Amino acid sequence: MSIDVGIIGLAKSGRTTVFNALTKGKVETGGYGQKGLTPQVGIARVPEPRLKMLADMLHPKRVVPAEVRYLDIGASIKDKATSSQFLSQLSNVDAVISVVRAFTDESIPHTEGSLDVERDIATTDFELAFSDLAIIDRRLEKIELSLKGAKQLERQGLLREQEWLKMVKTNLEKEVPLRELEFTAEEAKTIANYQFLTAKPLLIVVNIGEEQLPQAESLEAELKTHYSRPKCDVITFCGKLEMELAQLDESAAEGLRAEFGIKEPGLDRIIKLSYQLLGLISFFTIVSGEVKAWSIQNGTSALKAAGKIHSDMERGFIRAEVISFQDLTKCNNLSEARKKGLLRLEGKNYTVQDGDIITFLFNV
Repeated sequence: MSIDVGIIGLAKSGRTTVFNALTKGKVETGGYGQKGLTPQVGIARVPEPRLKMLADMLHPKRVVPAEVRYLDIGASIKDKATSSQFLSQLSNVDAVISVVRAFTDESIPHTEGSLDVERDIATTDFELAFSDLAIIDRRLEKIELSLKGAKQLERQGLLREQEWLKMVKTNLEKEVPLRELEFTAEEAKTIANYQFLTAKPLLIVVNIGEEQLPQAESLEAELKTHYSRPKCDVITFCGKLEMELAQLDESAAEGLRAEFGIKEPGLDRIIKLSYQLLGLISFFTIVSGEVKAWSIQNGTSALKAAGKIHSDMERGFIRAEVISFQDLTKCNNLSEARKKGLLRLEGKNYTVQDGDIITFLFNV
């Protein structure tokens, strides 16, 4: 299962250009958000150097990287004609990329008449918060009605929910998104049920022009002082150039990056930051001549990691044979690692570590 990331942005921010850059897509830019309600979907492979090293070491028949699924979600919460479907699409993603315009192009005038990164970030934040407040208000109205005829036990639960929602609402009205609040495990489950947009990890992608590339690092550092918060980060990204690079073969792309002084592909940087914001790690499996990377939440047990691969593995879990990536690279192959006693047998409560190579034993 891939990670879903929704890409949003104000009109003429370059949202679809960024989508094309991340997915090697060729979707027509300029106006998609006003024309359709179905999001464009593209897949990007997660850059994972360890996967290549495993492939070079083990010579598998097939190498399967983890994937990120990007959704170019058009429209706006303010647009009543499309906001319901927009919210439905966005509520199901794991994280949100908000594209904010910083590039100058006289042929594409800004909808507000001027460039202002901070203003546009605030506008998008307001739209997301406005959606969550609307959900809360509707639920509070239903709770008020339910309380009138509720029995004592049900009443207690409704009152707790009411108090919690009012607290959340107060913070949203103070411009504090849910991702910055601390919740108990029970409250976190409640948030998941509501699918609040401000609870989702947010990556702000500031879309710059080619002439701004020499100042990209300093601009990004300055923006981070204002916008790097819990589950929120910011990155500068030259969407137009990165879209062009995505259409080239790797050697040509590397040469052009060198000309512009770009040290790392923009796609790689965005995926890394997305993984950090989501709290994801990678583990690997080696089965039937296939080396495969999997993405899971940091802190996931071996039992749940098995379920990530197949529900039968979780249901019939016996144990997991585990070796760290570092230990395997010291031995060059699994047979040598087994001789040295570096393969461990772990139970269902073992916490999977980043880079673990795991063989799951199960019976159904």
